[in-house]
Amino acid sequence: MENLSILNDFTGTVRRAVDDYDMIAAGDRICVGVSGGKDSLVLLVALKHLQRFYPKPFELEAVTIELGFEGMDFAPVAALCSELDIPYTCFKTDIREVVFDVRKEPNPCSLCAKMRRGALNGVINEKGYNKLALGHHFDDAVETFLMSLLFEGRLSCFRPVTFLDRSGVTQIRPLIYAGEQKVANVAAALALPIVENPCPEDRGSKRYEIKTLLKGLSEQYPDMKSKIFGAMQRLPLEGWEPKENWRLRKGKET
Repeated sequence: MENLSILNDFTGTVRRAVDDYDMIAAGDRICVGVSGGKDSLVLLVALKHLQRFYPKPFELEAVTIELGFEGMDFAPVAALCSELDIPYTCFKTDIREVVFDVRKEPNPCSLCAKMRRGALNGVINEKGYNKLALGHHFDDAVETFLMSLLFEGRLSCFRPVTFLDRSGVTQIRPLIYAGEQKVANVAAALALPIVENPCPEDRGSKRYEIKTLLKGLSEQYPDMKSKIFGAMQRLPLEGWEPKENWRLRKGKET
């Protein structure tokens, strides 16, 4: 019962993001990109829970792009999907070999991300999904905004909802109101089968550098990330202005 309460609360956070940005329409066929990490697994479980009572009916499936790292066992993820009655596809690739052994990329994250997107788009087009749900959360948004500002000198971030012209697929990010720690707490409470990422670049990226910077600054300014996120909505950063119901709800809260 306690776990159900935790899931209900978290799914409420997801629903607010879905409603504020019109992420789901009746009849959508949604593919969840499942890496095996806590973010994508929590997103999958929350969307399945939301599906049970959301007024706009939608289909839900899960897809994993297996990169080719040794020791990554997705059998528990497949078992979870079976338990939740969610169709699951694990697509094996040689991305790790191409990036690290063949190309020996000095900036492997960029090529890896590009190849993952290509493989995922191929599966999406083959199966006819019209939406792709990604596990980017509140902290990811703030980090991406700061990376763009500090490393590129511009105000930019991924959008909560993005239509991709080439594939005709709309990307949605239902976790943008959920902080990373909250996501981690839900994953632990539900004992989700997290698949650890053995990539050697996992802690050597620019994103990890920014994450570490934010962690240090937040000790002195605890509400800093919330203020940055709020500024992104109030500017508004392109694609980040919520619907009117968000403004009405915030008005009532204040």
